[in-house]
Amino acid sequence: MPQLPRLRFARFLAPGPWRRVGALAAASLVLALALIGYVFGADGHFFGRLAPAFFIFFWLLAVTFLAVVPFVGWATEHWFGRGWAAASPAPAARRPRPAPARGPVRSASSTAAAGRSSTR
Repeated sequence: MPQLPRLRFARFLAPGPWRRVGALAAASLVLALALIGYVFGADGHFFGRLAPAFFIFFWLLAVTFLAVVPFVGWATEHWFGRGWAAASPAPAARRPRPAPARGPVRSASSTAAAGRSSTR
């Protein structure tokens, strides 16, 4: 007998630490709303405008990451072939390092001091 999709989904999610995740998400939401309320104030129906904007933004992100990104991955694999996306780019050309200078290295101050002492 096949399992109901709801039961399969519940078994998939059961091992996770969902109480801690929910507590963290709730605390984050409360702190974010408190910060927004402190910065912008509660007047002018700010929270009334924030709720629909958040809802639209949430759905745009959800559609992007749950539909658009997987579709682009599927399309590149099926339309261009498996090797197209997996091909590694050619390594960048490296310039050779300059050869180190031979002989003693003199600083500008030692050269200037040597020049002053010989002119006196």
